Amino acid sequence: MPFTLVRKSDPTVYSLIQSESKRQSESLMMIPSENHASKAVEEALSSSFGNKYAEGYPGRRYYQGNEFADKVEQLCIDRAKKLFGVPYVNVQPHSGSPANFAVLLALLSPGDVYMGLSLASGGHLTHGARLTAGSTFFTSVQYDVTPDGYIDYDQVMALAIKHKPKLIIAGTTAYPRLIDWKKFRAIANKVGAYLQADVAHLAGLIVGGAYPSPVPYVDIVTTTTHKSLRGPRGAMIMVTDVGLKKNPDLGKKINSAIIPGIQGGPHLNSIAALAVALKEASSTSFAKYAAQIVTNAGELAKVMTAGGMKLVTGGTDSHLILADVRPYHLLGNTMAEGCEAAGIILNRNGVPHDTNPPFYPSGIRLGTPGITSRGMKQKEMKLIGTWLTDIAKELSVLAQQIGPDMLLQKDPAVRAHIIAKSKVIPQVHKAVKALCKAFPLKDRYN
Repeated sequence: MPFTLVRKSDPTVYSLIQSESKRQSESLMMIPSENHASKAVEEALSSSFGNKYAEGYPGRRYYQGNEFADKVEQLCIDRAKKLFGVPYVNVQPHSGSPANFAVLLALLSPGDVYMGLSLASGGHLTHGARLTAGSTFFTSVQYDVTPDGYIDYDQVMALAIKHKPKLIIAGTTAYPRLIDWKKFRAIANKVGAYLQADVAHLAGLIVGGAYPSPVPYVDIVTTTTHKSLRGPRGAMIMVTDVGLKKNPDLGKKINSAIIPGIQGGPHLNSIAALAVALKEASSTSFAKYAAQIVTNAGELAKVMTAGGMKLVTGGTDSHLILADVRPYHLLGNTMAEGCEAAGIILNRNGVPHDTNPPFYPSGIRLGTPGITSRGMKQKEMKLIGTWLTDIAKELSVLAQQIGPDMLLQKDPAVRAHIIAKSKVIPQVHKAVKALCKAFPLKDRYN
């Protein structure tokens, strides 16, 4: 039996681990930034490498006893270089936010201007949102999407010419379409800016050949290592040949920004687990997996649209779908909580030019990496898409019985009352459990 020592040492934590494992096994993981890592990755993550302090870099550590730490980190670096086709990789960032801040620290001086997609338009907090470390120490200029939800490249160019940023970030966290790396490169060249691609959501799709790579166009690539890459939680910073041509010291600047800039010792157990995940991602089966993620998302979007749901940009080119539930007179909170009660785990999310407050947004965000890891394909997407639209339609009727103002749903008790009256949700929950049993996690890939 797994976790036998935890069970003996701390029954309370053991119980929580078992409960979370049961929750994941019996529900559909559809938050697009989540995934199911392989058992091999999980084993490496729990290894004795977690006990070792390895401040510094391979061959240049501050502590003794790092012979095997050096080997596992260098192996991870080499695999990432080969997989992404880049000459330099730092695998030490603890997560995506410090990785992005390290880039700012490496390239900018306090007060310098950088640009990123606004949070309201599908960008990440670290792309320049208010109150973040980046916008506190540097000057953030935000670009947006057009009324139909696509990145406004004309606006990006105009803002770049006006503000002369030293860095432009091309990346998203809630954007379903392809990013035009070539257009971003032209804009960066126009003003002499560095160009960073944040592919945290897209890394697995990129190495699997299911999404265009930014590597030929950008100077720096940052990414988390879970999400579509299906590794442990962590991050990487990569410098491209383009970046080294612009500044041969770019790799050294990144290294210094991580340590001593913002971090001390790396998490070697995560680096070991990442090395395993990178090997998995280099396989033919992973390329098929990446392609299936995109196919599944397209099929799911088609079914949701046919069922009456309004999708931002009308569909998706990637793993991610953003839906506006205002036509159902729902807040994103109500829809997300209703889906959770049915065993479908997605998240509430703002939509472009949202008129509702950020904590009570108008949309939901969902994706297909996690359910594709179970082996689900188009047939299952038809089921899930139908369940989603059935839930939305019934919740819409129940919500309007409460009152026409959807902001009444800001009250958790109101949302709970609406969901409790549903007859569809219990039926869907039963069907979700049956589907999860048919595609069990214990049998997942490799």
